[in-house]
Amino acid sequence: MAAIPALFGLLLAAVVSGQDVDITPREAVRRIGDQLSVLCKVPYPIDSCRMTVGTTSYRLIPENLQGDVVYTGQGLKAGQCGALIKNIKEEWNGNITCVLPPPSGNIELVGSMRLLVARAPGEIQLNSSPQPPFKEGDTFMAQCVVPNGRPAAKITWFLGSEELLHGTHQPVITSEPGSDLKTISQNVTRTLTDEDDAKFLVCRAEHEALEKPKEFRIQLNVNYAPKRQETGTVTIFGLKLGAEGKLNVTVKANPPPTAEWSIGDQVLQAPRQSENGEIIAQAPLFLGNGYFNITLILARITKEDVDRTYFLRVMNDFGREEIAVRISTMDEPAARKAKSSYLVLDIYGVELDTGAIVGIVVAVLILLIAIFLAVFAFATDRWCFAGRSHRTDIPDGADSEAPLPSHDDIKGSENPSHDHGDYISNGDTKHPEKKPDTAV
Repeated sequence: MAAIPALFGLLLAAVVSGQDVDITPREAVRRIGDQLSVLCKVPYPIDSCRMTVGTTSYRLIPENLQGDVVYTGQGLKAGQCGALIKNIKEEWNGNITCVLPPPSGNIELVGSMRLLVARAPGEIQLNSSPQPPFKEGDTFMAQCVVPNGRPAAKITWFLGSEELLHGTHQPVITSEPGSDLKTISQNVTRTLTDEDDAKFLVCRAEHEALEKPKEFRIQLNVNYAPKRQETGTVTIFGLKLGAEGKLNVTVKANPPPTAEWSIGDQVLQAPRQSENGEIIAQAPLFLGNGYFNITLILARITKEDVDRTYFLRVMNDFGREEIAVRISTMDEPAARKAKSSYLVLDIYGVELDTGAIVGIVVAVLILLIAIFLAVFAFATDRWCFAGRSHRTDIPDGADSEAPLPSHDDIKGSENPSHDHGDYISNGDTKHPEKKPDTAV
C-alpha cells in the first residue's frame, strides 16, 4: 500500500511539471559553435532559475554573465528564467530543461525543449536503372539516399539546369534503433524523351551542418530516331543561277545518323560526290546537343536545279526521316527571316507588323480624344459652339421671317437700370455696357 502514495506523488509531479511553464523555442537546430537563447516564463515572480543543458545543471543569476550558459530575460521578478547558451557542443544534443519554483507548495515546475546539434550526413548514394543506353520512351527510375544526418537532409532533384518536380516520389525518413541520426531517401520516375539525352540527372542534398550542398550526378544517354526541325518541304532561299549552292538541313539524332540524297535518278550516300564532281554530299557534321548539319553542294546552280525537288533520307538504328528540299533564287521572305523580331497580328487573313499595329492604336486614340473634345465644347458652349445658348428660340408655329426681339426688349425689361460694372456678353468676349448720360 505504501507504493500507492508514491505513485500518486509521481503522477501529481507529472501533471504539475511543465503545466504552467511557457518555453520558447520548443525545438531548435544549431551547428557546433553556434549559440541559442531559451526562455522559460511563468505568470508570477520567482526567486530562482535553473537550466539543465546536456548533463549539467546551471543555476542562473541575472548578475552573473560569465560562462557558456548565462542568464537572459527581463528578470526573476518578471517570472522569466532564460538561458543564453554559447558555443554549442555535440554532447549538448538532446533536451534542455528549465526548473522553476512553484507559486505555492514544494513541487518545482519543469519545462523542456529539444536541441538538435546538427550533424552532416554521409555521402550521397544514387541508385538508378541499368545504364547505358536508354531508348526514347523508356521508363527511367532512380533513388537518392542521404544517410545519417541530424536532422534529416533535404533532397532536391535537377535535370540539366531545371528543378525536376514531375515524377518525384514522397521522401522516406528512417533511423537505426536507438539512434537519432536520420537517413532520407527519395525516388524519381521519368519517361525519357530526346530532350533528356546528354543531360545530367542531379540529386542535391542540403543540410544545416553543410557549408554548401552535396551533389551526385549521372549523365543520361537516350537513343532516338532522327528528327527533322522543320515541317513540310524545306526551301533554301537566296541561291543564284550560275553560282555554287549549298543545301543545309539540320536534324537531331542519337546515335549519329547516316545521310543519303536523291537528285533525280542519282542517289548519293554521304560522304560521296557525283561522277562529274559537280554534286558533293558531305558527311553529317555534329553541332552539339544531338544536332547534325547535313549539306549537299551544287557546283553551279542551273534552272533545272531550281525546278527539281531533292530528297534527303537520314537514318540510324532507331529509325529514319525523309525530307523534301527545294531551292529558290529569291531572297528569303522578310516575314520568315525576321519573324521573331515582329509582333504579327492576323486580321481576316491580313498580317500586320508592329509598326502598323502601333499606328492603328494611335489613330484610334486621336479619334477618341477628338470626339471627347467636341462633346465637351458642345456641352459647355465653348470654341465653335460659343454663343449657341444666346440664340432666341422661335416658338412653334411662329413666322420664321418675323424679326427677332431687340436686346433691349429682352434684357432691359428685366433690369432697366445698370451700373458701370454691367457687361453685355457676345460669345466669349464681354464688353462694358455704356449708360446714356442723364441730366442732373
